[in-house]
Amino acid sequence: MIDDMLQEFVVEALELAAQVEDNLLALELQPDSHEILNAVFRAFHTIKGSAGFMNLPSVVAACHLTENLFDALRTGAAPVTQQAIDVALEASGFVADQLAALAEGVNPEQLPAMPAALEDRLTAVMAGIGEDKAAATEPAPVASEPAPVQQPQAAAPGPQNLPGQIDWQAYYEALLPASALGAAASIASELDDFGTPPEEEPALPAIEPERRAAQADRRELPDRREAAEAQPAPDGQQQVSAKEESLRVRADKLDALLEVAGESVQAANQAGALFEKLMLFKQEDEAMLLMSALAETLQRAARYTSELQRATLATRMQPVGRLFQRFPRLVRDLSRDLGKQVELVIEGAETEVDRIVVDSLYDPLVHMLRNSLDHGVEPAEKRLAAGKPEKARISLRAWQEAGNVVIEVADDGAGMDPERLRHKAKTLGLIGEHLVVSDEDALQLAFLPGLSTKAQASSVSGRGVGMDVVKTTVEKHRGTIHIESTLGQGTCFSIRLPIELSIVPTMLVSAGEVLVGMPMSAVERVIELPEELMSVSGQPVFRDQGRTLPVRSLASVLGYTPREERIGIVVASPKPYILGVCLVEGTADLVIKPLTAMPARGIAGTARSAEGSLVLILDVAFLLAGGR
Repeated sequence: MIDDMLQEFVVEALELAAQVEDNLLALELQPDSHEILNAVFRAFHTIKGSAGFMNLPSVVAACHLTENLFDALRTGAAPVTQQAIDVALEASGFVADQLAALAEGVNPEQLPAMPAALEDRLTAVMAGIGEDKAAATEPAPVASEPAPVQQPQAAAPGPQNLPGQIDWQAYYEALLPASALGAAASIASELDDFGTPPEEEPALPAIEPERRAAQADRRELPDRREAAEAQPAPDGQQQVSAKEESLRVRADKLDALLEVAGESVQAANQAGALFEKLMLFKQEDEAMLLMSALAETLQRAARYTSELQRATLATRMQPVGRLFQRFPRLVRDLSRDLGKQVELVIEGAETEVDRIVVDSLYDPLVHMLRNSLDHGVEPAEKRLAAGKPEKARISLRAWQEAGNVVIEVADDGAGMDPERLRHKAKTLGLIGEHLVVSDEDALQLAFLPGLSTKAQASSVSGRGVGMDVVKTTVEKHRGTIHIESTLGQGTCFSIRLPIELSIVPTMLVSAGEVLVGMPMSAVERVIELPEELMSVSGQPVFRDQGRTLPVRSLASVLGYTPREERIGIVVASPKPYILGVCLVEGTADLVIKPLTAMPARGIAGTARSAEGSLVLILDVAFLLAGGR
């Protein structure tokens, strides 16, 4: 039970830590935003309180030191400076690292304490703040008689503090959302109009306001929720309850559920195919009635199993924003290290994709962003000399397109030189000395292992490893990556991946004596091939829609004995070509099972057809690369 509670705490605390980092980056751009400051404090205050409840002293201690700085920023005791933001990001990052260690199974007692150097920087920032404030403030004169207690104003609801006591009002305003504060102020105003005047309230002992404020603080959560729910929705918008129900489920349980749903669909499809064969036999009158009822039952079963499969797939879908939110901090820190001014623009963060795709894209996107920052974006003086804005722009975009998710990383930097890439590849022996490579193909040479155009490797790039890792990771998940670049204007990396990885819409074709599934995302159209094909330089070609396309035998590409192939599949690749097949047997959504024990060239996995036959599923990257 304790382990389950700790796991739940870690998941929620990591989400809050990510919100803290996002808000600190936003605060850097809007240092006067009181709303952002309160959001930072609320999130971190929640982490600290929950960590104390879970008996995590190391996390609580680190949170306490960091919260002191957040509190100073929130109350105005500290100005929102670059130094304060840097230290706050580093300290909150350390807390996030502690939470990540807990998520990986580290014993809470083995969590490290905050490094002394980081603690000293926090203390130094706070000490500097205290000195500056003390220098600007003269000591107050000592009164001979006790000062009269000031009554709270009606427009400031919530617990009040006495001189020298904790600033409960500031805590109240920080922990309460702005919308709820407005509602509370309105209620307090009405009470002052019709209730007892503030000056008639009896004075309380000095200890009583603090005790009452603490009680109000403990009651704050339900009050805040009720106040938030009481807010009217803006015109034209539907009011949504804040009590949104959710349930956290382990990923392996969802994977098992998807496996069962896929097998259910497969069984329903096979039952339908068997029923169609059974209908070919002559039936008696009573048997025909039973067959009619069976047909209706099979249709209903097929519909429900398909809906089950779609609903299960939906549970695995996650917005790419979960991944994108990790990059503003990376771009900020790296651009400062490189001495460059860069703006990161994120679009399409709501685009949903399979969770496995989201998890696998982090490293490729890190490599591409680092490449854009180091290779692509020029120093400010070069940009100004070229007539560009001093601040560079890197865009990270995502959108859905024909069953795929497309993710682009584009910059407005110096661009890539095809001639330089060709020369470097030939010098390193990665391509033949006399090989003719077009400019478009030369850009794709950047993915070759060991190729880098930097004269000297740095801590960021230059070893020729990163882009090779990117291509390998993308192709592992049946995706493709392509580079477009214009010298002096910028570069765009485009990744195309299937939205979900388990169900593959396929076209079933015969290659020799083998049943093969071609992913529909790689199929442009189906054509009929003549008995005799034209030949160009010994390569059979066919003219389709004004294009002269090379023709290849799918059986030969896969290593099987070719037969008569009169049907052609036009492959939708950057360089279209035609694959000759014997027969097209239809289309189906197949549950793919990857080949792990014995990988084969060009084969992404296997599946079962509706009749139960084994189907080899072709790799999309293999098809888009020309079947090579």
